[in-house]
Amino acid sequence: MNIVIWMLAGAILGWIGFSYLRFNEERGLVVSAIIGAIGGLIGGKLIEPMFIDAQAAGAFSTSALVFAAIVAAGLLAVGNLVYSRWGV
Repeated sequence: MNIVIWMLAGAILGWIGFSYLRFNEERGLVVSAIIGAIGGLIGGKLIEPMFIDAQAAGAFSTSALVFAAIVAAGLLAVGNLVYSRWGV
């Protein structure tokens, strides 16, 4: 269930980045949401356990959600820079 929450948080950040901040308008909403969801998954599953002690299995962790949001926002920013620089 936590993985779904992390991916949903990342996808929402991708939607916000597309709709309000006008990131990657040429690539579209779906790609921005996918990039955000992947960032949320990476942040919650891989990055958070490196910095915070392991939680009990199945327990909701606010710190994991924060890390998921930070990594998703970072990936969206990097994606925007790559697209504006090289058009990929």
